[in-house]
Amino acid sequence: MNTPYFPAWRSKLAAYGRRTFRYRCAAEIENEFARFLPRELLAQEPLGVGSRKRIYTRKLTFWCFIWQVLQPATACRAVVRKVQAEYETHRRKIDESSSGYCQARARLPLTLFQNGMEQSAQQADRMALHHIPGWDRPVKVIDATSFSTPDTPANQKQYHYPTGQKKGCGFPVMRALAIFSLASGAISQIITAACYTGEMAMLKSLWQTLLPGDIALGDRMYGCFVFLAAMPRQGVDVVARLSQGRNLDLRHAPKLGPNDWLTSLPKPMQPAACMTLSEWKALPDTIPVRIIRSRIQIKGFRTRTIWIVTTLLDAQLYSASAICDLYWQRWQMELSFRDLKTTMGMESLRCRTPDMLEKELRVFLIAYNCVRALMAEAASTHALPRQRISFNGTIDALRSFTPVMLRTNSKHLRARLHSRLLEILTADALPVRSGRSEPRAVKKRPKHYPLLTKPRHIFKALPHNGKKLVKRPQIILT
Repeated sequence: MNTPYFPAWRSKLAAYGRRTFRYRCAAEIENEFARFLPRELLAQEPLGVGSRKRIYTRKLTFWCFIWQVLQPATACRAVVRKVQAEYETHRRKIDESSSGYCQARARLPLTLFQNGMEQSAQQADRMALHHIPGWDRPVKVIDATSFSTPDTPANQKQYHYPTGQKKGCGFPVMRALAIFSLASGAISQIITAACYTGEMAMLKSLWQTLLPGDIALGDRMYGCFVFLAAMPRQGVDVVARLSQGRNLDLRHAPKLGPNDWLTSLPKPMQPAACMTLSEWKALPDTIPVRIIRSRIQIKGFRTRTIWIVTTLLDAQLYSASAICDLYWQRWQMELSFRDLKTTMGMESLRCRTPDMLEKELRVFLIAYNCVRALMAEAASTHALPRQRISFNGTIDALRSFTPVMLRTNSKHLRARLHSRLLEILTADALPVRSGRSEPRAVKKRPKHYPLLTKPRHIFKALPHNGKKLVKRPQIILT
């Protein structure tokens, strides 16, 4: 039987033809963040792993994973319940177990998350217009941190316990080294290793990601001869704090200005542990560097002196004051780690195998980069410094605005809500707190529990918080 066609009713009937079934699980995050990632990243594979039609498709699993990390301490069960609720609205049922979702996460390749992290970081840089006040070159900040992982045999073998930790009484520690853009605050590269792995040994595998024209900014770990000699060979300049083990005699060094000297660093006698013998011999015997002395004078604080070493030798093009100001911006990396570990709850990762931990780490970074891209968009739209926009406030605004934006069917209304979101982010700007110093101390004390000094399966909790019980006299009345 054919349905008759009535041209006069086309405007009313056409809307029903477009009503296709679409699952909206975590779609509020996809609706806002999908523009920061390439469309082909989540395309279904035609053959092989990921080609089957499942409930948890590649796209659905990816965005559910992003939604999960944006809700601190959210279990996989909560994600499954979110998917179940959407299916129930269409009178369809799925299994209550979280096994299917966990298996779907495990099937996603690590390259997908690595590419997503890199692409989202590039998009955040484009949103920030690659702009650093006073600098026309990309600045990449390098630093390392660590994360706690679940105490499983696989994680113990891969990441190890910290020194002095009894087996079965602590948690394996993952060490991670990241490279992030100073313009947008997004992290573009990361590498992991066991705890106490040297930073320079970890960074060596990421040297090729630093492009000609970049400026590498780091702490005193990167003020060593190896890094200062290797980076200019690939067109990368370095700004770092002078290594504490370096002694220099600047009495006869030519001065480029007040507190500014041009000198040379000799090659150490011992080869660096991160380089092969042939790589070490290829480095020059001496390298020209610039030494700058910066004095910190803050009212109420003792004056401190910081020695900065750099390969930016042109004092006319790069003044000493501009280099000092650039080095002080290195602290933005520490604040970025705080946003990741404290605000997003990434200090303790939750996956139980090293492979899944690598994926979980990069999912956190994709979500982090997308938030940074949104902050950069708001800053560039309303001409506000990026550092003035609150990371925590951006996440709070996203949680409130994205569900409302998803419920609207009008593109004009959705665009107006997005513009209003950017306006709110800049209106809620952080105040300028020059010279602020807050101690790392808390007022509320945690509850006192005895320390776990033995593996849990043989540990017996001591009564009364470790205090010995007083032996009471036994009195017999009969």
